[in-house]
Amino acid sequence: MTASPQPSGRSFPGSGLAKGLAVTLRTMTKKTVTAQYPETQPDLPPRTRGVIGLFEENCTVCMLCARECPDWCIYIDSHKETVPPAAPGGRERSRNVLDRFAIDFSLCMYCGICIEVCPFDALFWSPEFEYAETDIRDLTHERDKLRDWMWTVPAPPALVPAAEEPKEYAAARKSADRTAAQQAAEAATAARSEPTRPEPTQPKPDRPEDGDAR
Repeated sequence: MTASPQPSGRSFPGSGLAKGLAVTLRTMTKKTVTAQYPETQPDLPPRTRGVIGLFEENCTVCMLCARECPDWCIYIDSHKETVPPAAPGGRERSRNVLDRFAIDFSLCMYCGICIEVCPFDALFWSPEFEYAETDIRDLTHERDKLRDWMWTVPAPPALVPAAEEPKEYAAARKSADRTAAQQAAEAATAARSEPTRPEPTQPKPDRPEDGDAR
């Protein structure tokens, strides 16, 4: 007959209670560190989800964020305007103009779907979290307040050395260069079209006649 294996270790009655009391005693002897908020502000991680900021210039009113929001807490109103052709003989275009962009933070569950699905980088996370209100209706932030949160959005992390430049930066630089060249051409054209004015002639001093004494 083979002998049955013996347990590697035996526990005596009350060993679990003793271990728990030992952990409690070790914790009681440690110094307690309490951050005195709000005098001492917390050191938040860079990806803290505090509040959502709106960069209005990038919003094209595509409604994608409002459609994908699981809580339906994003309210967007807009109207269409006709844009004249950029060149003579071109065709007029219509574009959406943002009238209202509001987020009800009493319904928002901070999932970040609206920020992820925005194709034009109009929504950003801000680490600010001190926006409690006594009235729940004041938790609906309109476009002006959402724009103010944009100035608290931290700067993006630095690029990896020798990494390729983001295509958004290249596109923005090309657009800026194109606009500067167009303005310079318009200024040169305006300068050439201005009529040249004759310079005013200075009156010559009278010369004394021969024989006149000075």
